[in-house]
Amino acid sequence: GFSNLLSIGTLGIVYGTVFSVADFKSYFIYLGFGLVVWNTISSSISNSPNLFAHNSSNIKNMNLKPIFYTLEEWSFQLQTFLQSFILVFFVFLFFQSELISNFLLFSWIPFLNLFIFIYWFPVIVCLISVRFTDIAQLVPIVLQLVFLTSPILYRKESLGSLGWITNLNFIYQILDPLRISIIHGSINYQHSILLLIFNFIGLIITIKLLDIETKRLPFLL
Repeated sequence: GFSNLLSIGTLGIVYGTVFSVADFKSYFIYLGFGLVVWNTISSSISNSPNLFAHNSSNIKNMNLKPIFYTLEEWSFQLQTFLQSFILVFFVFLFFQSELISNFLLFSWIPFLNLFIFIYWFPVIVCLISVRFTDIAQLVPIVLQLVFLTSPILYRKESLGSLGWITNLNFIYQILDPLRISIIHGSINYQHSILLLIFNFIGLIITIKLLDIETKRLPFLL
């Protein structure tokens, strides 16, 4: 949490100056929630390629199913996110008091989308990485490119005619509705419910694939 506040403060001053931001208060809040959500998504995905490799001895020698290790990592990411989010949220309440009503009224579906996504998508990456170990080296590069092309440090309007890129950026489609619901107290229910359906489909497929791979994992690690 304190690390995120330090990053928000530093990046907010630097990029707020670079982009000639008129309203630093709203920019700090925009940047802050964006970074908190991004850090959770990024950490979940970047840790996933080596998840089973780090637990290989347990997977080979214990009766625990591999799904246990995925849930363990997921619960760790949720705990880290909540610690960071709560601290940042309460600091920003001093600048925008309506954040709490926005959060209580509009953020439930976007939060659910985030929580489901940071389970199933990293597990998919993990299962692919078990068979293609070089994926672990590619993931950080792809995440860096996604971060730079996502309106997190800057606003979407700054992309101009390249704004269509955000429509192809699935990670941003998870991040942005949550940020908007908290800051502006609005939600596109049609978009959010479609994302929720997609996430549930991804979750079901992921659990089935994990079940199929369970017997093969000891021989692949």
